Amino acid sequence: MLVKLENPSFFARTIEIISELVTEVRIKINEFGLSIVAIDPANVAMVSFKLPKTAFSQFESGEEVLGINLDSLKSVLKRCGSGSSLILEKKDNLLQIQIQDRIKRNFTLSLIDIDAEEKEIPSLEFSSEVKINSIDFVASIEDCAVMADACSFIIDEGKFIIEAKSLNSARSEFSSDEAEIKAENSKSRYSLEYLQKFMKAAKLVEKTQIKFSDDHPLRLDFTADFFSITFILAPRVETED
Repeated sequence: MLVKLENPSFFARTIEIISELVTEVRIKINEFGLSIVAIDPANVAMVSFKLPKTAFSQFESGEEVLGINLDSLKSVLKRCGSGSSLILEKKDNLLQIQIQDRIKRNFTLSLIDIDAEEKEIPSLEFSSEVKINSIDFVASIEDCAVMADACSFIIDEGKFIIEAKSLNSARSEFSSDEAEIKAENSKSRYSLEYLQKFMKAAKLVEKTQIKFSDDHPLRLDFTADFFSITFILAPRVETED
């Protein structure tokens, strides 16, 4: 197996985001490209990352599964500069990583056995779908995080509302002028601790797709030309203050 990325910065940033949820992953490489699916230890959040074959300048691989410690991989990827290219090559039970810029630098990571069932993003039905500018979504979540530890996503009479209430409150409201809204009235509450982690992925793309229903898991899709990241987050079902 040998694959090469000419601009690994987005890959490095994505690995850093995923490492905030899980410490070890199985990286799948096959004819379609590279993918990761993982669930956090608390079984609250799930992440799926896909990097299609077309994102690579060189791709020589059959079916491979690489067990990786993300902290180790993240540390190596941080060594990539803005003009670097990245080569990943599996040899025996090792992942050899080469960073090419003015000089060639080589790193070797030991692959690990991860005893886990293969995971897939579940097929869920949602009553509400919203597509919004990522910059507005990030700002709304950060507003809520100042005031509380959870926020509600609400559809009310065709408007999309993000609201946090504790002793204080924050609220952002979007009409069809600011967002694409295909939804019926619904409301669900989610942890801001997790949402703030997801916002790092939102900053990588122009638009965010949001799907939810009453007291139902949340699905966030961040899609760019050469990669996609999906998060599923369980709702916080509890009495509002």
